[in-house]
Amino acid sequence: MIRIGNASGFYGDRFAAVREMLTGGPLDVLTGDYLAELTMLILGRDRLKDPARGYARTFLRQLEDTLGEAADRGVKIVANAGGLNPAGLADRVRELADRLGLDVAVAHVEGDDLLPRAAELGFGRPLTANAYLGAWGIAECLRAGADVVVTGRVTDASLVVGPAAARFGWARDDFDALAGAVAAGHVIECGAQATGGNYAFFTEHDVTAPGFPIAEVHADGTSVITKHEGTGGAVTVGTVTAQLLYEIGGARYLGPDVTARFDTLALTPDGPDRVRISGARGEPPPPRLKVCLNRLGGFRNAVTFVLTGLDIEAKAALVREQLERALRHRPPAHIRWTLARTDRPDAGTEQEASALLHCEVKDADAAVVGRAFSGAAVELALASYPGFHVTAPPSDASPYGVYAAAFVDAAEVPHVAVLPDGTRVAVPPAPVTRDPSDPSDPPLPEPLPAGLPTRRVPLGTLLGARSGDKGGDANLGVWARTDDAWRWLAHHLTAEELRRLLPETAGLPVRRHVLPNLRALNFVVEGLLGEGVAAQARFDPQAKALGEWLRARHADVPAVLLDGQG
Repeated sequence: MIRIGNASGFYGDRFAAVREMLTGGPLDVLTGDYLAELTMLILGRDRLKDPARGYARTFLRQLEDTLGEAADRGVKIVANAGGLNPAGLADRVRELADRLGLDVAVAHVEGDDLLPRAAELGFGRPLTANAYLGAWGIAECLRAGADVVVTGRVTDASLVVGPAAARFGWARDDFDALAGAVAAGHVIECGAQATGGNYAFFTEHDVTAPGFPIAEVHADGTSVITKHEGTGGAVTVGTVTAQLLYEIGGARYLGPDVTARFDTLALTPDGPDRVRISGARGEPPPPRLKVCLNRLGGFRNAVTFVLTGLDIEAKAALVREQLERALRHRPPAHIRWTLARTDRPDAGTEQEASALLHCEVKDADAAVVGRAFSGAAVELALASYPGFHVTAPPSDASPYGVYAAAFVDAAEVPHVAVLPDGTRVAVPPAPVTRDPSDPSDPPLPEPLPAGLPTRRVPLGTLLGARSGDKGGDANLGVWARTDDAWRWLAHHLTAEELRRLLPETAGLPVRRHVLPNLRALNFVVEGLLGEGVAAQARFDPQAKALGEWLRARHADVPAVLLDGQG
């Protein structure tokens, strides 16, 4: 068994987590996931300012007082904090080790950065272009004796798959074992989300300060998800289910090394704060690698008007007409109004009596959506609706990014492991591949008997949900906690019903995927997030709360399912 912990789920996660994980109990490997689609854009802008940057500088600061601890305990560190400049970060780690007087072998993985060849590959001229590499470069570095391995854009699960493959000597076609490690990596990649953070039924556990997760991976690919003893939060079948459903598509979870069948996974309790993942089946990976492209999309600005008391709709209509009239000589290319009716009648506080009218603008010309826009809004202050005020002073335009996914033949990507002694080892693409396809939906469970008495309650009384983003698409996983609740969920929550419950999705393609082993459905809502999180296309630009909106919607639920549910 190899014990792999995680200390970062995103660039900006809990700074103290690296030390907490190193000192909290036994570990073999400590991983850190610092990259996301938005992070690549942030690092791309950093690199524009200084070509020596492009990596997650937080990681270096965390190592300042923990690298010695890791060396003393014999814990390997594997992190994708290299971002757009893994070689540069590896050099900085070596300099840090020398300054601290530590004998630490540092290696890195590169080749994911396709920006110099973007035009040749048909990607145009993006700000960043990075292919998602797999685990075998990490494995090469660890087998060569590396104590620290930094990478660029590898899949999040590769941070776990690489150490497990190196420890157990897995071959490229050990697909079931690789798929099991992918499942474990997917669960722990987002840090405390596996230990009760952002969990639908959070009131059932003390999640004031959840610890970070650990995957105990075995030679056959099975794993146990747990955490250090005495840390906060909880590891349950529910928390692990929630994270397995996070930001996935269908039953086939595609990766550069293996296609993991999430519809074969089985979750079983294994003691307090321990959940076993077994049954993973793997298939050959697809022949092409996913590429994350970020471009500068233009400039944006926004103003939020506060509307208080009576005649909210009329006040909103007035200020909208006034502002659009003021901008008529050079209107922004895109203008979007959103009225949030947060007001309530006969309110006891002024804030509870107020609604928010949000106006967002975008344009290729910063001057059009800069002070020309926000200044025009503020100029209405004494000539508009009664009680006029805004939430912030006038602001200038800010640039925004646009995300797009592309695909490239794996043979076009030079996956390279740079070992501690500087030796460069080319990692070949997967020798066996298979074009991806969605499997047929499995048979649904027997429906509940017709005509049962019902009660109208929020769906969240019965069901859990977790949601997130994949570029411009939103992913929404919904699960039941009992077999009977699953029988109801599987037949009730169709794609059409989801569109009815969440009207923002009504005009969009919605794909439903059935995962009976998890008693879960996963919905992919195409285009809900426009051009990705950086483009800020909607109120919740990463769809993080989409699942909680669904859980707050009311439905007629069979009363027999609600015993003990409130």
